[in-house]
Amino acid sequence: MTDTSKPDVLYTIVDEAPELASASLLPIIRSFASAAGLNVGTKDISLAGRIISTFPESLPADLQQSDDLAELGTLVKTPEANVIKLPNISASVPQLVGAITELQEKGYTLPDYPEDPQSDEEKAIRAKYDAIKGSAVNPVLREGNSDRRAAKAVKNYAQNNPHSMGAWVAESKTKVSSMPGNDFYANEVSATITAAQAGDAKIEFVGKDGNTTVLKDGWPLDEGTIADATFMSAKALATFLAGSIEDTKADGTMFSFHMKATMMKVSDPIIFGHAVKAWLGPVWDAHGEAIAAAGGSPNSGLGDVLAAIETMDNADAIKAEIAALDRPSMYMVDSDKGITNLHVPSDVIIDASMPAVIRAGGKGWDEAGNKGDTNCVIPDRCYSTVYDETINFFKANGALDVTKAGAVANVGLMAQKAEEYGSHPTTFEAPADGTIRIVLANGETLHSHDVEAGDIWRSCTVKKAPIENWIQLAMDRQRLTGSEAIFWLDANRAHDAQLIEYVQPALEAAGVADKFLTMAPREATRQSLETITAGKDSIAITGNVLRDYLTDLFPILELGTSAKMLSIVKLMNGGGLFETGAGGSAPKHVQQLVEENHLRWDSMGEFCALGESLNFIADAQGNAKAGVLGAAAEIATQGILDNNKSPSRKVGEPDNRDSHYWFARYWAEALAAQTGDADMAAHFAPIAEKLAANEDAIVSELAAAQGKPADLGGYYKTDPVKTAAVMRPSATLNAIID
Repeated sequence: MTDTSKPDVLYTIVDEAPELASASLLPIIRSFASAAGLNVGTKDISLAGRIISTFPESLPADLQQSDDLAELGTLVKTPEANVIKLPNISASVPQLVGAITELQEKGYTLPDYPEDPQSDEEKAIRAKYDAIKGSAVNPVLREGNSDRRAAKAVKNYAQNNPHSMGAWVAESKTKVSSMPGNDFYANEVSATITAAQAGDAKIEFVGKDGNTTVLKDGWPLDEGTIADATFMSAKALATFLAGSIEDTKADGTMFSFHMKATMMKVSDPIIFGHAVKAWLGPVWDAHGEAIAAAGGSPNSGLGDVLAAIETMDNADAIKAEIAALDRPSMYMVDSDKGITNLHVPSDVIIDASMPAVIRAGGKGWDEAGNKGDTNCVIPDRCYSTVYDETINFFKANGALDVTKAGAVANVGLMAQKAEEYGSHPTTFEAPADGTIRIVLANGETLHSHDVEAGDIWRSCTVKKAPIENWIQLAMDRQRLTGSEAIFWLDANRAHDAQLIEYVQPALEAAGVADKFLTMAPREATRQSLETITAGKDSIAITGNVLRDYLTDLFPILELGTSAKMLSIVKLMNGGGLFETGAGGSAPKHVQQLVEENHLRWDSMGEFCALGESLNFIADAQGNAKAGVLGAAAEIATQGILDNNKSPSRKVGEPDNRDSHYWFARYWAEALAAQTGDADMAAHFAPIAEKLAANEDAIVSELAAAQGKPADLGGYYKTDPVKTAAVMRPSATLNAIID
């Protein structure tokens, strides 16, 4: 539960693997921080916590929970903010429904998720649940722009201990396929709001009959805001997907579909559903209405459709028709369990799935568990060119030499909901043929598109102050590092052209225009790959979505994982948000823990964020003891790397809990050895001695816990007592820490 005392640092309660790791790591952090008079509190931004806090009227008082996300949203706008933010679930509909079901089974009297709301009450419930879906957390907390890079120690370790990389050959058939037109890229229009245009705008749908429906009202557009609008044609998408399946079959490769149906919570599930329907083809044409009536939604994935078919009287006949389809091999999430790329929208997330294919030499795994080349289908062209160019580069040059490669850092524009495509209530599926338009406060129509029923229309905004802050952050990072710096902006794309109108004058006014390049994503990808191949560093200065994609792509290639990235959000009002790197919340890690009591989640991101958070306190509050803690935490992080104490992937070998023991030990030893604060040294000297003297006992107790199933008392909402027993199995270590 949330702490009530005023904390110096807030550590987020999240989901899945990082939250399980917190059960082991957070007691250590709290114990050490207390020596500097620091209180480490928590705020619950987990999927379960957000669901519970949304429906207080449905729950008895003892099961109600405060809206911690809203409280954090207020805090991050203040100079006092110091938040360590772990990865949380960006929920797809299946995940949301799964969490609701689990909570109901635990006695939470929550309403069901209305798949097809009819009454006003059901529509209101659906609206509340929909606000929890997708990237609901990050836009609230990210009141600053992103500075994400590999810590020097992490980069050095990766070069000296290279991870496995698949071999690339010029003959590889792996490729990226995207729509040739009528996608979001082709149809985008953009404008910067003037003083005369500022005010509350609205989005309207005007049908062929002339009737107007307000889709969104009271939408504030401030002067200087860049406002976009675009749409993807449903007919063009369907034609493209059918063609891609046939193209894959002709190539003899496997079909893979890469979207982000979690963060892009409105647009991408619809696109995903089109892919499911295209794969089923004539079967869906013949039986789609009946399958939908049985509860099968293609937007929820092929697994949901197949489950609905099992309940139908003619299930065997429909399954026979599916089996008779002439289809290419399918990229598999789990070949052993028959889980395909199209089974669950949240199983294949583009910023993780595409780097995995590229790192593996362009290979995926088919139904029989065999490796093969794959057609990576990414319908929209806004960013698919990044992956296409990366694949082309490695075909021509071979895999990246990790031992010599430089690094690509990122400065990302994300403050105040910048570029939140699909994650907010300005994305709509056209209800019929007609026109969707943005009407400004002064009555002017800013953007207008003629659409057909089923087309996906979206708008996004980027405010002036975040843009200016982003440009300044980019100039600061380039000045501090001297690295190549590239604004990944496409002058031929409407949105990017508006951003360039901010960027170029700012660089020229600062006298640094010659230190920066501006390139479209494809060209910027090649330039960056050439740079790091030569052993040099580059800074990718990007918008929000590319920030998300690139801070997985390059770290996975360079480091083997994106979970070890240093991620600092300099909040615009002076506070600090320290994210624990990319990498998602790792559901497969939880599965292994439950089956084998081995957690391979690597807390390196948490170690890095902790050091930065403590250093921030030292600087912002003049707290010298916090600075001592922060410096020692950085030494401990280096110790984990130097001594290879990160978790292993295999049961019976050291896991996440072992790495926490070693972090605590190295941290205590560094604090005992430092000479800047005698009291701190005296406090930690006996702790360091006990941690070292009891190494054999602690390591044995941690090892003894592995190899048998673990009971967490839940998935989305675990039992804290059971989880603590699983994640803190060493009585010897607990006695020293507590």
